[in-house]
Amino acid sequence: MSLSEELGRYLEARGLQMVSLRRLAGGASQEAWLVRVGDAGGTRDLVLRRDMGGTLSSAARTRGEEYALLQAAYAAGVPVPRVLFEPLIVEGREAFFMEHLEGETIGRRLVRDEAHAEVRLLLPEQAMHALVRIHAVPLEGLPFLGAAQSAHDLIAALERDLDACNEGHPALELGLRWLRLNAPPLERTALVHGDYRIGNFVVGPEGLRGVLDWELAHAGDPDEDIGWFCVRAWRFGRDDLPAGGITTREHLLDAYRRAGGHVVTPERLRYWELFGNVKWGVGALAQAARHLRGEELSIELATLGRLAAEMESETLRLLCEAGGV
Repeated sequence: MSLSEELGRYLEARGLQMVSLRRLAGGASQEAWLVRVGDAGGTRDLVLRRDMGGTLSSAARTRGEEYALLQAAYAAGVPVPRVLFEPLIVEGREAFFMEHLEGETIGRRLVRDEAHAEVRLLLPEQAMHALVRIHAVPLEGLPFLGAAQSAHDLIAALERDLDACNEGHPALELGLRWLRLNAPPLERTALVHGDYRIGNFVVGPEGLRGVLDWELAHAGDPDEDIGWFCVRAWRFGRDDLPAGGITTREHLLDAYRRAGGHVVTPERLRYWELFGNVKWGVGALAQAARHLRGEELSIELATLGRLAAEMESETLRLLCEAGGV
C-alpha cells in the first residue's frame, strides 16, 4: 500500500478526506508532509511528521515522545503546533499529525532578508518569553525523559556519537576534553528543548508563531538552550549579532531575565555556547554517517558532514578565548 493510500484510509476513519499530499522542503532529521484534508466544513492543511532512516543522535526522541512533548508544551502555553489524533505507523515508520502553521521557517531568510527586518527586532524578546515557558513545563507529565542529564551525561553521549562515526576529529575531541574539565554543576533542572534556534521557528509579520523540532528535548540545565541559540551556525553569516544572528548575547540574557527566567552568567553562557558548537559538529558528522551507512540516502545529509569543519574552527576559536585546555 502506498503512502497516499495508507494516509487516506487513516484519515477517512476520522471523518476526513485527503485532498493532496506534498513533501515539505527542509528537515534533515525527520520528514514533514503537507496534507490537505477536507470535510463538510471545507479544507485545511495538516502536517505529518515522520521518521527518516536512522536517527539524528543516540539521544533523539521517538515520534511518540515528540507528540507527548508538543502536547505538554501546548498545555503550558508555549507557541507550538497543536498535535492531532494519536501517533501512528506509516509504511513501517513512526509518525504523527499536527496542525499547519503558516509562516517563514528558513533561518537564512529570517536573519538576512530585508522583508524580515522589522520582525527581527521582535524575535529576541518573543523567543526568550517562549523559552521561559518551555523551561516551566512540568516534568512530572513526561516520565520518558528520565533523570536530568548533567553536562557530563551529555558529553558522554557526544563521545559515543563521535566514536560511532569512526573518524578522527582532534578539534572536537579537544573541545570535549575542555567541556569535561570545566563542566558546571547542575544548579536547576528544567525541560530543555535541545534545538532551540532560528530555523526551528515559524515566524509571521507579528513575530514568533510556533516552535518546531522537539526530538532532542530532555531534562537538564536550561542554560543549554541559551548557549545553543548562540551557536555560530544559526547566525547565517551575521557574526556581528552572535545570538542567533538577530541580537547580542547581552541583550538575549537580559530578555530571558525580563521574561521571568533566572539570571544566566556570561561564564555559563560561554560554556554552553562552546558545548553547542561541539554538539553540532558531532551532529553534522552523524547526519552524514546516516547517508554513508545507507540508512537514509540523501545529498543533504551527505553535505552536512562538511559543516563539521566550520564547527571545529569555531570550537578552537572559543577555546582560545577561554584560555585553552
